[in-house]
Amino acid sequence: MIFMATSNPIKPPSGPPVPSAPAQTPERGGDVVLERVPQKVKPPQMHQVVMLNDDFTPMEFVVVVIQEFFSKDREAATQIMLKIHLDGKGVCGVYSRDVAATKVDQVMDAARQAGHPLQCVSEPAE
Repeated sequence: MIFMATSNPIKPPSGPPVPSAPAQTPERGGDVVLERVPQKVKPPQMHQVVMLNDDFTPMEFVVVVIQEFFSKDREAATQIMLKIHLDGKGVCGVYSRDVAATKVDQVMDAARQAGHPLQCVSEPAE
């Protein structure tokens, strides 16, 4: 068996870059002090759950759905339903993205099971 040296040796994969150590100060005897810098974390983007108007879903069904899935009392649910009816859409609540998506799924499932074409979407809150 003959082994030949190549001019292009295979290098093992390198890991993530290692930050260089801070310079040591001679007057302190070579001690190194690392300072923790607090990171500022933004709150998560909130999403609003919006119900869309249609000409077929009964208003009473919309009120019940708003009460059940958005924990609104009868009067608040009726006001949201009227906004949906008059403006074409209405905000039922503002949540984190995952919770808003779950609420949309719950509303759409309830509408489908009841045989109504009610539409509900989630969009970033302004």
